[in-house]
Amino acid sequence: MFRAFAHRLPERFLAVYRGDSIFYHIAAVVLTYVLVVSGFDWYFFEVTRSPYFYPLTMAAGIGGFFVPVLVPIGMYLLGEIQKSASLVTRAVLCAQAVVIAWVVSSFYKALTGRIEPEFLTQTSFVDGSRDFNFGILEHGIFWGWPSSHTAVACALAAALIVCYRHNKVVKALAFLLAVIVAAGAAVGFHWFSDVVAGVIIGTLVGVIVARSK
Repeated sequence: MFRAFAHRLPERFLAVYRGDSIFYHIAAVVLTYVLVVSGFDWYFFEVTRSPYFYPLTMAAGIGGFFVPVLVPIGMYLLGEIQKSASLVTRAVLCAQAVVIAWVVSSFYKALTGRIEPEFLTQTSFVDGSRDFNFGILEHGIFWGWPSSHTAVACALAAALIVCYRHNKVVKALAFLLAVIVAAGAAVGFHWFSDVVAGVIIGTLVGVIVARSK
């Protein structure tokens, strides 16, 4: 399994930064700057703090962590049982997309050190949406910019959509996963711009990896 997973992994990782792909990273940075400086991040935070969103946030936190891990593993095991080379290949592509999205988003978090919004609170009087600690591991890689939950979920969703472009059910479920994780992260443990950047980066990774088969 590891050998299959490692196949062309470095090449696919580098492709995320090659050619026109770099413009998507720039777009994520520019949009973040606009959302932060304009005050929209803080505005979105203020209007979306509600206990009614807690279940969505929890679903995003749990689903965004476990689903991207379990789905590729399940696909791979099923492919081995059924002796389906195509399913094994798709499983590997999805797994690589998830790992690359996590590595890329964690790398950016390590450099930007963005302070997360107050979690599970209905109000706050301190605008922390502009707080970054640029450097190396100034605020770890768990919180911050971009949202790794969103990036990983969108990478898996994009890879599934590309791999199963003719399967409406799979595409609908993949899109639903991305929406739930992104929405839950935005109204909970991330700023809106963190999620926007996560969507851009994750989708980019998923599409590039899935199309490279």
